[in-house]
Amino acid sequence: MSTQPIHVDLPHKLGKTEARRRIAGNIHKLTGFIPGGAAVTHQWQGDRLDLDIAAMGQSVSAKIEVEEAVIRVHVALPGLLGMMAKPIEAALRSKGSELLLEDRSK
Repeated sequence: MSTQPIHVDLPHKLGKTEARRRIAGNIHKLTGFIPGGAAVTHQWQGDRLDLDIAAMGQSVSAKIEVEEAVIRVHVALPGLLGMMAKPIEAALRSKGSELLLEDRSK
């Protein structure tokens, strides 16, 4: 089964440590971001967050790389979900920073 890749860069001015802290604090919000909900498992590998998202009978893998001034989001959409690549990419571009980088410590 082929996959449709999505790559989105989200610039930020937080620095790597603060961006990573905020992503870690917001990762739980992903389940509400996906229509119908999802099961999300995640694991940090250094400054990269590996995600497995199960929703609507599909499994999607994603990687979020945290850098000093940008977050790089890589998603591999399997099969029919590949048809949703453009709207998912648009949603990541418009809401990704808000979803991942909101400061919940205040």
